[in-house]
Amino acid sequence: MPEHALALLDTSCVIDFPDQMEQLAEAAAVSTLTIAELAYGIHHDDPIVAAAREARYRDVLKEFDPVPYSARAAHLYGAIAASVRKSGRNPRPRRIDLMLASVAAELGAVLLTRNPADFVGIPSISHVVAVR
Repeated sequence: MPEHALALLDTSCVIDFPDQMEQLAEAAAVSTLTIAELAYGIHHDDPIVAAAREARYRDVLKEFDPVPYSARAAHLYGAIAASVRKSGRNPRPRRIDLMLASVAAELGAVLLTRNPADFVGIPSISHVVAVR
């Protein structure tokens, strides 16, 4: 039985889908923020890399109905960013990561990532799970 009902995937987990997804959550979701990061990644100087990224972008859009970034998530982001700043870290370089955490908090989902250091200082309002 999965540990969680819903997992929001950060971009690292969309690029390299977790093998143990069945044990982690009953369902997975992606945010429009992750779609934006994937869209940015398409613009690569190497046309072969760009083509592969474009294919992944299209596959993700076929597989998922992205969760839009809402006003409630934006409100939660303010609290999360303030908490990160209070912990002594600068929230600005990790804005999209913190915004993803706010979407996960709004959904009551865990946030799966392969880059847990990006989420250091996030309060308990959002539950981040590192995957390998």
